[in-house]
Amino acid sequence: MVKKREFLVVGLGLFGTSVATALKKSGCQVLAVDKDEDRVREVLGEVTHAVVADVTDPEQLEDLGVKDYDAAIIAIGTDLETSILATILIKETGIPFVLAKASSALQARVLKKVGADKIVFPEEEMGVHVAANLTVGNFFAAVELSATHSIMELDALPEWEGKTLKECDLRKKYGINVVGIRKGEDLEMNPGPESRIGHNDIVVAIGKNDVLTSLAAK
Repeated sequence: MVKKREFLVVGLGLFGTSVATALKKSGCQVLAVDKDEDRVREVLGEVTHAVVADVTDPEQLEDLGVKDYDAAIIAIGTDLETSILATILIKETGIPFVLAKASSALQARVLKKVGADKIVFPEEEMGVHVAANLTVGNFFAAVELSATHSIMELDALPEWEGKTLKECDLRKKYGINVVGIRKGEDLEMNPGPESRIGHNDIVVAIGKNDVLTSLAAK
């Protein structure tokens, strides 16, 4: 029997959550880790294991038992010091491949020097997709992430209005992740579970193309 590939994902912001859930849907074993209990709770059931831990603490990292994992994704974000320390300690466990998120060229160079095998710039890459849509007048109605997944703006359905994201539970019902709520000219990015969807709001969500298209047509 072929052993399923095992991945450690550190940091459960938008990028980390998207990577973790996509890997799990691809049939991989995924351990998702964050210091924020709310973020860990949100991915329970979407990954193999979700744990509250600080990977910059060598003892906590050792307790996770990740030395035999195939790869680690460090999606901590803009905290360079934490990214550096996490990269060093995770490489020391023996994990053969570490992919790290960077927000600047300087951060990328530093992470490379301390052991990251690959660097990604998700915000920059997303910007390219958004710019491409803007040039054809689509104005972020949808941004294709892959052949199967996109980010799309959805008119709030009547049954969502007046409810919090936690009450709507769109991840469980439709398998989509809400990354923004547009209220008129204002855009609330990375809304929390208590963020409320109002009348005529626009929900910015990541999900499967067929699901998003179906919701957009309602």
